[in-house]
Amino acid sequence: MKLSKLFRSVQGESTFAGYPCAFIRLAGCNLRCRYCDTTSAQQGGEEISIDVILKKVGEYGLKLVEVTGGEPLFQPETPELVAALLKKGLKVLVETNGSFDISVLPKEAVAIVDIKCPSSGEKNSFLWDNVWKLRPHDEIKFVISNRMDYEWARGIVRERFEAGKQTILYSPVFGELSPRRLVEWLLEDGSWARLQLQLHKYIWPPGTVAAQE
Repeated sequence: MKLSKLFRSVQGESTFAGYPCAFIRLAGCNLRCRYCDTTSAQQGGEEISIDVILKKVGEYGLKLVEVTGGEPLFQPETPELVAALLKKGLKVLVETNGSFDISVLPKEAVAIVDIKCPSSGEKNSFLWDNVWKLRPHDEIKFVISNRMDYEWARGIVRERFEAGKQTILYSPVFGELSPRRLVEWLLEDGSWARLQLQLHKYIWPPGTVAAQE
């Protein structure tokens, strides 16, 4: 596999935010989102075996691990990696942009699926069949830059998701949309979506040494 980085930190996103987590950042991505904060993982990477990844993750001694990117499903070996992590008794999250079939992932993994909003520049990338392949424990994320993104996401949620049946995350683009403004919109709508902040960016503001992780 091609690995961009392997590190441990606090989980910054999803309903698992705040937990210590091992991160496997795989290299390679098929999208080029305008606000991408991991451009270093879009290509390149170090060739590494699944066995070596398992060994390094095991050295951290953590029970939560996230496979991210780049786009992890860009690499065909990712389901095998996820299965191997699960076999070790780990809780496995997979952060994906939703442009690949998520049904290739083992059912025990938690897919965190990003539906790209218009301001991302990749609005048409989502594979809509994935909506029917979500499991109850999977999560849907919308990264929101402005009111247009919010209204677009709100329409998608109302049209394609049943209230309370799926975890819906609304995440403001750091430095572009204030969390307070997004909360105001959620309250006005009586939305059942959940606010998500990128916790790691508040602990390690962009520009600090750990911010790159």
